[in-house]
Amino acid sequence: MDFLKAIGNEFTGFWGLGALTDILKSGNYSKFLTYEGVVSLLVPITPFLLLFEIIRAAFYKRFKVIDYKIPFFTYVLNAFVGRVISIAMIGLCIKWFLPLALFKATFTWYWFIYGYVIWELAHFVYHYLAHKVRLLWCLHSTHHAPETMNLSVTYAHFFLEGPYADLIRTSICILLGVPPAMLFVIMFIDGFWGSLIHVGENVMKDARLGFLNNIILTPSHHRVHHARNIVYMDTNFCNLLNIWDRAFGTYYSEDRNIPIEYGISRPMLKNSFLDAYFGEIVALAKDVYRAPGIKNKVLYIFMPPGWSHTGDHKMTSVVRKKYFEELSKHQTSPQETIPQNSPMLGA
Repeated sequence: MDFLKAIGNEFTGFWGLGALTDILKSGNYSKFLTYEGVVSLLVPITPFLLLFEIIRAAFYKRFKVIDYKIPFFTYVLNAFVGRVISIAMIGLCIKWFLPLALFKATFTWYWFIYGYVIWELAHFVYHYLAHKVRLLWCLHSTHHAPETMNLSVTYAHFFLEGPYADLIRTSICILLGVPPAMLFVIMFIDGFWGSLIHVGENVMKDARLGFLNNIILTPSHHRVHHARNIVYMDTNFCNLLNIWDRAFGTYYSEDRNIPIEYGISRPMLKNSFLDAYFGEIVALAKDVYRAPGIKNKVLYIFMPPGWSHTGDHKMTSVVRKKYFEELSKHQTSPQETIPQNSPMLGA
C-alpha cells in the first residue's frame, strides 16, 4: 500500500498542484503575492502545457505514443532516485563552499542580475563539459536521444546528470558570491524556462519569439542545440541569457532553410528506451575494453565523444571543421543532416 501511495503522490506531484491547492484551501489569497504563491502558479504550467500539446497533436492526428516513450520511461525511472540525489548534492555544495566564497552578495536587484549572469556561466560550464567529456556525455546523451521535440523531453535525463549539474552549477555560484536564497530563486526561473524551451511544433511552429530571439535563448535556439545536423551541433549551451554562448563562440541561430533533425549521431535502436538510457555507457565501456594500454583507456573516458586512439577522430570540432572547409570549397548550401551511419558519438 505504501508503494501505491507513493505512485499516487508522484502522479499528483507531477502536475505541481500541491502548493496551489493548499493556498486555495486556506482562503488566504494574499499568499499569491509572495514568492511561494507565484511559484505555486507557475509550476503547473509546464505539465498542463504538455497535456495541451498532446491533445492538440491528437486533434490534428499528429500524435504518436512512440514520440513520448523515452521521456516517459526516463521520468518514471528517475522519479524516486535522481531527484533525491540532486537535492542532497545542492545542500552539500552549499555546506562545503559557502565558507570559501570570495564574497557574499546581498539580495538586491543589481546583485540579482550579477547572480543570474554567474548562474548562466555555471550552466554553460556544466553543459559544455557534458558535450566535451565522454563520461559526462554518457550522462547527458539520454536528454538528446529523443528524435522529436516536445515538452516531455524536459523530463528525459539520466538519473546522475542532475547531481553532476548541481555540483558544477551550485559550486561555481556559491564560490562567486551568490547567496543560497538568491540561488534557489534563480534555479526556479531557470528550471521553469528550461522546461518551456522544449515546446514542440505542435504548440509553437515558429519558436523564435520575434525580437526576443536576439535577446534571450528561445525554444528555437534550443531546438538547434538538440539537432544532430553538423552545422548545428554543439551550439547554444546557455539556458536563458545567451551572453556566454556569444562570448565563447557557440551561439547559433536557427536557419529556416535547414530542417532540424533531432537525436544523436550514434546509430541507435529505434525508439529503444534502454539504448537511449544506457547506450552511450555501453559504447564507452566497449571502447575502453578494446583500447590498447592504460593511457588510451583513460583518454577514452575523458576526451570528447568521437575521439579515437587510432587518430581517426569523429569529434564534433573535427567534423564541423571539415564540413565548413568542404562547404567553402564548393560554395554549396549547408547539408541538412549528418550521415546516419557516422560513427561519431557527440551531438
